[in-house]
Amino acid sequence: MSIQELQEEIVDEFSMFDDWMQRYEYMIDLGKSLPLIEEKYKIDENIIKGCQSKVWVHAEMIDDKIEFTADSDAIITKGIIAILIRVFSGQHPKDIMDADTAFIDEIGLKEHLSPTRANGLVSMIKQLKMYAIAYQTQLN
Repeated sequence: MSIQELQEEIVDEFSMFDDWMQRYEYMIDLGKSLPLIEEKYKIDENIIKGCQSKVWVHAEMIDDKIEFTADSDAIITKGIIAILIRVFSGQHPKDIMDADTAFIDEIGLKEHLSPTRANGLVSMIKQLKMYAIAYQTQLN
């Protein structure tokens, strides 16, 4: 599935909920289904800078696609990174680099997060895209 299709799927899922309490509960559930990072990758160099809570992300290239795993010590943050990983994991580096993340505004995520969590969200996106740039450079 393409990044665009995955984003549209998430927008559709979020539109099924009437209020933000339901959406937060859904994000928490998504966090529980997150492909968890192995303990050996829960190291300082895998922590996303700019997040209030701890978020670890590990990326590896498998068959020209990046596979992400992650974890967080906060349940909402875990849900946020789960959404991003659902969209970007299993995609080609160039597609991740070129991806538009307007779907986040479409589901209203940024406006319903505290300023520190919203900054953390931006940091997460930047970090995932930095992994893509690094792997794309290796491919060239």
